[in-house]
Amino acid sequence: MLFHSPLFLTAFLPIVLGLAWLSGRRGRNVVLLLASLFFYAWGEGRMVGVLIASAGVHHLLGLVVARRGTWISHAGLAAGIAFDLGLLVLFKYANWLFGSTPDLALALRPVGALGPPIGVSFFTFQALSYLVDVHRGVVPAQRNPFKFALYLSLFPQLIAGPIVRYADIATQIDKRTVDAGRVADGFRRFATGLGKKVLLAGSLAPVADHAFSLGAGDLGTGLAWLGLACYSLQIYLDFSGYSDMAIGIGRMLGFDFLENFLHPYSSRSVTEFWRRWHVSLSSWFRDYLYIPLGGNRKGHWRTGFNLLAVFVLCGLWHGAAWTFIFWGTWHGALLIFERVGGARLLARLPRAGQHMWLVLVVCLGWVLFRVESLDEALNYFAALAGAGAETTPWTAAHFLNPVVAVALIAGCVASVPWVPAARHGLAKLSNPSREIRLILVDLFLFLVLAWSLAEGLGGTSTPFIYFRF
Repeated sequence: MLFHSPLFLTAFLPIVLGLAWLSGRRGRNVVLLLASLFFYAWGEGRMVGVLIASAGVHHLLGLVVARRGTWISHAGLAAGIAFDLGLLVLFKYANWLFGSTPDLALALRPVGALGPPIGVSFFTFQALSYLVDVHRGVVPAQRNPFKFALYLSLFPQLIAGPIVRYADIATQIDKRTVDAGRVADGFRRFATGLGKKVLLAGSLAPVADHAFSLGAGDLGTGLAWLGLACYSLQIYLDFSGYSDMAIGIGRMLGFDFLENFLHPYSSRSVTEFWRRWHVSLSSWFRDYLYIPLGGNRKGHWRTGFNLLAVFVLCGLWHGAAWTFIFWGTWHGALLIFERVGGARLLARLPRAGQHMWLVLVVCLGWVLFRVESLDEALNYFAALAGAGAETTPWTAAHFLNPVVAVALIAGCVASVPWVPAARHGLAKLSNPSREIRLILVDLFLFLVLAWSLAEGLGGTSTPFIYFRF
């Protein structure tokens, strides 16, 4: 069930919000747990049993790991790591590693399903972070299995993040505020993300899809660059739009999820980019892998190795393919370059030059992220370098219609932090002026919601990109 589908917008979400509101503080968690399991089972069928089993296993292991300072605590953590890695290998990497998919994975997946189960990487990382945090003493173990199951299966962020750590919402599971103001604020955030996904990313997706589907003999240089620009904005608008919707739904239900995107394309270095892009994942790798490996505390060579290892694994987290490994290697190499002196060289450039460098290297990396094979990547890079097809009906002018042009411009505007600045300016207005502006904003967001719903009814919307991972 997609967040932007008519079924979700007109039935599931209103019903869940209504039941959560009417059930009171005691019944609210029960409603959300049942709704979350239903939500996952709707698209993944029997895989909901794996989610429930994972919740049960990690709840029990959490109680074991909570006996800190004992051998059984270390053994429980090791068992949890083995369980999570085994789950990922079974459903995500077995075919790539061994050339075949295990019978168990085939039996549990819906008939005709392609790729790994939706959200398996996200809820597995959440469960693993919980065990590590309990082992470190950051949080106490959750003794109520139903509350832990709610944490792991909470539907707003279950299938595509952000990766929510138990420490961030532990108190909210037991006590949270749900009122009209929070619901209205959550709706605004949800509608903003819906517009980014359906109206902007959805308008750019066909151009990107067509450009990346063409072979070497049909892809010209102009369309290659246009397709890359469209995909670079599409993946940001699509994923940050999902995060906006997840944060908005969470707020309507009383939860405060941390921000997952901080306008990453406004960065001036790759280091800064990874502090702003998919923050929940980059901070997960930092806290649970990079720092335990030694971080930057053991000399330049070890720091370089740690960075490269983390980003290779980050690439592999996204998918079982060499293209993802090379994408991770590309970013790891760029970070090493900035650490060994590249940052000082970039600092000599004007601010605009630093920004242009960041956008260029990140967008070139998206080629590896988008293609299906290394041969396709080489062909696309060749077209970008000017060796594209000289005679082809598929030109950039053929695709650059007014809708795409507006989506490109609006996507660029949405990629810079103008919204916080606008909110700051709005806060300075007098009360009557502020109320009028808020009403106008709400009317605009209502139109965005209606337009997005119409697109969904017309069958023109596409699944979220990060559902693949």
